[in-house]
Amino acid sequence: MFITASLLCGLATGPGVLIGARVLQGVGVALMIPQVLATLHVTFDGENRSRAFGLYGAVLSLANVLGPVLGGLLTEADLFGLSWRPIFLINVPVGVAVILLGRRVIPESTVERADRLDLTGVLLSAAAIVLVLFPLTEGHTHHWPLWCFAMLGAGFLVLGVFLSHQRRKQNRAPLVALSVFRGRQFSGGLSAQLTLGLLCGLFFMTWSLYLQRGLGMSPFHAALAFVLLSLGELAGATIAARSAGRFARRLPQAGALIALASMAAYGVQIGSRQADLDLLAMTGPVVLIGFGLGMVGGPLADMALADVPHEDAGSASGLFNTAMHLGIALGTALTAVVFFAATGGSPDGGVNRDAFTGVLWWVGGILALMWGLMFCLPRRAAGRND
Repeated sequence: MFITASLLCGLATGPGVLIGARVLQGVGVALMIPQVLATLHVTFDGENRSRAFGLYGAVLSLANVLGPVLGGLLTEADLFGLSWRPIFLINVPVGVAVILLGRRVIPESTVERADRLDLTGVLLSAAAIVLVLFPLTEGHTHHWPLWCFAMLGAGFLVLGVFLSHQRRKQNRAPLVALSVFRGRQFSGGLSAQLTLGLLCGLFFMTWSLYLQRGLGMSPFHAALAFVLLSLGELAGATIAARSAGRFARRLPQAGALIALASMAAYGVQIGSRQADLDLLAMTGPVVLIGFGLGMVGGPLADMALADVPHEDAGSASGLFNTAMHLGIALGTALTAVVFFAATGGSPDGGVNRDAFTGVLWWVGGILALMWGLMFCLPRRAAGRND
């Protein structure tokens, strides 16, 4: 589905076709990504699983490095006069290779009897998310009319109906196995994952605008700044993978503190250098921000999912991935309140720099909250007394 949708995106004849294909792409991703964590969870145990989750985080970091750069290069190269279309078309050969290699090297993991899809649960959860996110995203643009608050209220009402439906379905293949929330390890890890997504959605969106509007960087130089952060993230994720879970929650908590301290240093640098700040000068704090964040992702997934029964691995992995994407969506929506409200849409560099400095206070608070939520994770690695 993802490959087909990518091909349709690349061949789109207008905005309507492109948007429809992107929706189909999102469905394909939603079906595919949770299976990655679920497969790792049921295939590996102990230190091997910690290493696998660490490598998962490292690979995501590597993708974060290659994605923006490759996307920018493909767009600027204008291959065969196709402009932006190759950024979608490249998914086709990559996706075919993944299918062929996956069939060869990934062990199959199935249940004896597949459960029926909880279609009602899917529709209710999707409706609740849309009803909450849409007004948060568009409210500022329309000066917060009454319909925004009505949609928010309807969203929380539908969320309540969804939870009630899930309680009734617990013994009949629910969309969400509520039993996974009984342990604070999963609940805390899921909450930390949500705040990590919130941070990413808020920081990366506003940082991109700050680099281009506040400092006047070209899109290419702004992409290089993201590469610096992603290289740091890759280094942090590599350390997490090599640790194989030995440090339990201390490693991701240390990563959160490193990111928090580096974010504070970056804020001080922005305030002192103003428009004179260049890519070379910001390398130190930016790489360290990425380094700290890279130490979080893999261990967080490992510890949050460690005690989930194999039969609930699919549901728990789906929730974990949904928490990240929901957090990113909420963070992106929050930019309207904490960034665009301050700039008023002004392209002035000084206004955008001041607005981004205000965002860093929010990001620091989110990092502190994420650090606190990690106290729900195990203090010691499984099977270790140190």
